[in-house]
Amino acid sequence: MDFLNGLVALSNFVLIPAIAYGSQLALGALGVTLIYGILRFSNFAHGDTMAFGAMVTVLVTWWLQGMGVSLGPLPTALLALPVAIVATMALVLFTDRMVYKFYREQKAKPVILVIVSMGVMFIMNGLVRFIIGVNDQRFSDGERFIVSVREFKQMTGLREGLAIKTTQGITVIVAVVCVALLFWFLNRTRTGKSMRAYSDNEDLALLSGINPERVVMYTWMIVAALATIAGTLYGLDKSFKPFVYFMLLLPIFASAIVGGLGNPLGAIAGGYIIAFSEVTITYAWKKVLKYWLPESLEPDSLVQLLSTDYKFAVSFVILIVVLLFKPTGIFKGKSV
Repeated sequence: MDFLNGLVALSNFVLIPAIAYGSQLALGALGVTLIYGILRFSNFAHGDTMAFGAMVTVLVTWWLQGMGVSLGPLPTALLALPVAIVATMALVLFTDRMVYKFYREQKAKPVILVIVSMGVMFIMNGLVRFIIGVNDQRFSDGERFIVSVREFKQMTGLREGLAIKTTQGITVIVAVVCVALLFWFLNRTRTGKSMRAYSDNEDLALLSGINPERVVMYTWMIVAALATIAGTLYGLDKSFKPFVYFMLLLPIFASAIVGGLGNPLGAIAGGYIIAFSEVTITYAWKKVLKYWLPESLEPDSLVQLLSTDYKFAVSFVILIVVLLFKPTGIFKGKSV
């Protein structure tokens, strides 16, 4: 019985949160890896693109709630999401036309595009904070839990209770659907195959008659959709605060690089590796160990390797180690 209580505590505070967080990072890392693989630069504005998409979702959600529209037990934000995706697509396509296209035509080096994307990042960050403010915004409604602690205890008779939030369940389901659709698009459609060909060999793709501007447009549209979905899911699960998305850039890039920059499968694997690393290292293990260890060996301290305030330091350390010893990542993407 103690083993089961410990397993429930582990699931409640480590496994389920890490799976949900990993799904959010994986979607964010997919956007980064698509930009790097196809447009060949690291987009530092990706975190603030997520923030912009999530902000539009929040605003449309508030408008729908004001009109009395809801999805019952599900968050109203799911209705607002398509509008936010279209708005974010319009923003990134406008940014590409006004900013990135010039440097692309000049055959600028990737480092120049990185610096340019940093400028875009600051502009987007300022725009989002100007529109919605700098404070936490909660926009999740409907049923809060799929399974609550009280219900779980009543069903099982265990001392420890398991809670699965509705937003965690939605995150995992939406992430699986998005990844399946993305891989289907890249592998089964003509446009997806053109994007892959352009990524593998740009010159050969151009000789084959592939329209580069069409590839660029579809890439930005897919990245905008992924960024909006990832940003919204993160905001629903935690809360929406613009500056947090800027900080998320580190674990997102770490996820993409650990898995293999430019490799979509690597981005997914990297997202879960980073999420489980952050959650595991910053969790206080005392509660689980008191069930799994003999009473004489029960720890007096929290058994927490690192405070949650420093969880992004875990991503940074993993990123440095990977860049030093295996810059192509687990799935042998493009080296940084």
